[in-house]
Amino acid sequence: MKELKIKMKKASKIMLITYLILSIGYIISYILFSKSLLNLEGIETTIRYLILGFFAIWGVSYLCFGPKLIFKKMKKTFIVLSIFTIIFFPIFSIVSYYIDKVYDKLDNFTIKETSTYTSVLLAMKDTEITEQSKLGMIDNTNDREGYILAKELIQKEKLTQEITSYEDFLIMLNDLYNGKIDGIFVSGDYKVLFSNEDKFRTIGEDTKIVYSYSKEMKSEESDLISTKKLTEPFTVLVLGVDSEAQNGLNPNAAFNGDTLMLVTFNPNTLTSTMFSIPRDMYVPIACNHNRYNKINSAAAYGTNCVINTIEQMTNIDIDYFVKVNFRGVVDLVNTLGGVDVDVEAPDYDYDKAHKGLVCEQDSQRRFGEHLVCITPGENVHLDGEQALAYARCRHLYLEGDVDRNRHQQAIIEATAKKLVQMSSFSDFEKLLDTISNNIATNMQTKEMLSFYQAIKNMLVNSLNGEDFITIQKTRLEYYNFNPWLPSAGMRTSALGYYPGSLNAITKAMRENLGIEKIETVKTFSYDYNEDKDYRSDIIGQGIRTGDVLTRYLMPNLSGQSVTYAEEWAAKNGITLYKEFVESESIPGIIVNQSVHQDTFLKTVSNVTIYISKPSSNNNQNNDKDEDNDDNEIDEPNIPGNPSDEDNDNNSNNEGDKLPTTPDIDSNPKDEN
Repeated sequence: MKELKIKMKKASKIMLITYLILSIGYIISYILFSKSLLNLEGIETTIRYLILGFFAIWGVSYLCFGPKLIFKKMKKTFIVLSIFTIIFFPIFSIVSYYIDKVYDKLDNFTIKETSTYTSVLLAMKDTEITEQSKLGMIDNTNDREGYILAKELIQKEKLTQEITSYEDFLIMLNDLYNGKIDGIFVSGDYKVLFSNEDKFRTIGEDTKIVYSYSKEMKSEESDLISTKKLTEPFTVLVLGVDSEAQNGLNPNAAFNGDTLMLVTFNPNTLTSTMFSIPRDMYVPIACNHNRYNKINSAAAYGTNCVINTIEQMTNIDIDYFVKVNFRGVVDLVNTLGGVDVDVEAPDYDYDKAHKGLVCEQDSQRRFGEHLVCITPGENVHLDGEQALAYARCRHLYLEGDVDRNRHQQAIIEATAKKLVQMSSFSDFEKLLDTISNNIATNMQTKEMLSFYQAIKNMLVNSLNGEDFITIQKTRLEYYNFNPWLPSAGMRTSALGYYPGSLNAITKAMRENLGIEKIETVKTFSYDYNEDKDYRSDIIGQGIRTGDVLTRYLMPNLSGQSVTYAEEWAAKNGITLYKEFVESESIPGIIVNQSVHQDTFLKTVSNVTIYISKPSSNNNQNNDKDEDNDDNEIDEPNIPGNPSDEDNDNNSNNEGDKLPTTPDIDSNPKDEN
């Protein structure tokens, strides 16, 4: 110890101070550098550890040999060693800064543990809420904004009005517009949720907020956070969000369900399947007692409801979801310098002044001078506004939403192609800045980083002139129909799908996920330069087999015989009641029924038919005969108005499954 003190007294004070400062600085900066580098879990693990090992050895060497060089007065060697040590400081700092920045940007994608939810009491613009007003509320007790916070809003504002319960948001909105109720409790994001329904397109201008109540709550979506690594096959549900915010996206923002795309990806084969689900597809809504409705209606109940509904439909577990703000698409495409897409010619003209052009509102939903128009053609270069307009446009195409889904896939594919062409970190940094506030997902940052190897392999393929990814295209064959909604007293335009087509799609997806063994070798890969009409390998296309929903709709029994109705009821497991009514029709013919035509039989347990009998103006003999006929049928007195439009008293909306029905037709016709 004495010897060490003597050496230090003789040593240069400047060299000792330099050594001390550099040693402490190196240790601190190395720790921070190591922490940043270790955060890149799954990315070039061997290289990262070699780098950390090298700098660790350097640090230990400087700490051990530095004093010896000072004590032996080897000034030049010490200076050289110190200079290199100083050079490492900015390297540590710069690398740590960029790694942490990227990590923070990725972390911003992940949904948060809590979020602010808002419930509002909504009324029509010219309606005043009084003590005599009738209010509507959804009956789902788990709904945060439509029920839980609505109850707290009622208590806060001391509201005493009569409350009517509803099973469906759109039915409740319809009653508000028709004046049956004066106000409704809905999410503060009601414009986003409902404005894409044609009837409620101008809901923002038609209505006003009477009361509003917000509360910080545990995020519903925080329970959906997944830890599955992206190094194994996975599924992701892409959800389009029309955010009202000018900049950014609330990670827990509501969405309207108009864009639903289920994607599978196998990082081992670099193969993906894309399945776009039309917004009007009529399916059981998982969180609404499996009542049939358009699939986009599930969005009003939250992300979890949409996921459960699609999982139930496809029998495929969804690992991740990604919400994409439509307005962010504009910035993303512009950041990439635009995308090249084959723009399909419209089937209809927007107006005479824009004949043959694809025209749509801009990213802020504005028409007029802000209208975005595109000239159709192959490899059309689109900027951000044009790409979004093409992805949104459906009214100008014959198949509407189905065509729009196909166009959205084309935009995604073109964007993915541009992404792998990025050649500098500055481009990557700019991209992160662009999308970090416009994407929300249940992936955690570590899981996102685990996708690095797949991206690396795609880049290698691209550099080698190969397809960077193989995309399996799908098309769900559908048919149009117009089911009657008893609780709403109206028809709705909907799409049904052919089970055979869906089965072909889900089978391909399960094969890509490795859940099922591949029976046939799939050699098809999408070529961006191929003829746009080449679709022979589109999975699910042309398959129109399996049971269809139109088979389970209430037929029109008017004009039929009682025997026909009895046979139909027996085949469908329906209890049939009979009532006689005076009519000018032929006696014994059915003139009306208690359940409206095209009502789902799954909601019906019994039907009353109204049978024609001669009017009381006929002679007494006929009256006597009819009285005898009446006595021959011992029938219960079922209350109900025989009106074709309004009598729904015998329908039961709580049925969960389609009734067991003998085969009526084994080869259903194409409903297109």
